[in-house]
Amino acid sequence: MAQLLFDLDGTISDPFCGIARSINYALESRDYPPQAESSLAQYIGPPLDETFKQITGVNNEPEIYALVAKYRERYAEVGYSENTLYPGILESLQLLAEHNIPMGICTSKRADFADKILKLFDIRDYFDFISGGDIGIQKWQQIESLLARLAITQQTLMIGDRAVDLQAAHINGLKSCGVTWGYGSLSELEAESPSCILTKTKELGLFLSKTPQPAF
Repeated sequence: MAQLLFDLDGTISDPFCGIARSINYALESRDYPPQAESSLAQYIGPPLDETFKQITGVNNEPEIYALVAKYRERYAEVGYSENTLYPGILESLQLLAEHNIPMGICTSKRADFADKILKLFDIRDYFDFISGGDIGIQKWQQIESLLARLAITQQTLMIGDRAVDLQAAHINGLKSCGVTWGYGSLSELEAESPSCILTKTKELGLFLSKTPQPAF
């Protein structure tokens, strides 16, 4: 039976408001102009330090660390809760769990934030583990570490809404599945040649819960 490894932001839940407001909080606290919220959707998925480098054009490590710290200050207090579960996700997770399919989370955000979000939606118990990121850690390195610790196997399927999710899987020899309800475009996902692309959350349950093993 294949194990499923889920991205969080843009795959399980929609974090836009909390992330956008926390980015602008950090920027303004360090005297950078705030960005139009509509322009910040593109930064959901990649690591936070890379986001601030792109927005500010600054590559100074202490300054980037300071921006990340201010972002996390607001995110820890309120940003994590400015988040909504995608319709159909709960039902799909329930169905997958009923079929005893093992599931984990691999997210670029810190593990403690991911844990708070999953608990907020009362879905933490569906996942065997959370792999969280941090400054300087790429998602492909997180998956590499999971493989080294035997938390996952080469039969694991990575599910995510951005190219970075699919790339991380492929670097480690895993298959991937793109989803279009998040923040990556269809063309972005197709460019990475995933094993499948899902367009509706209910497909997670209907397609991936087939036994004895999903047909990728």
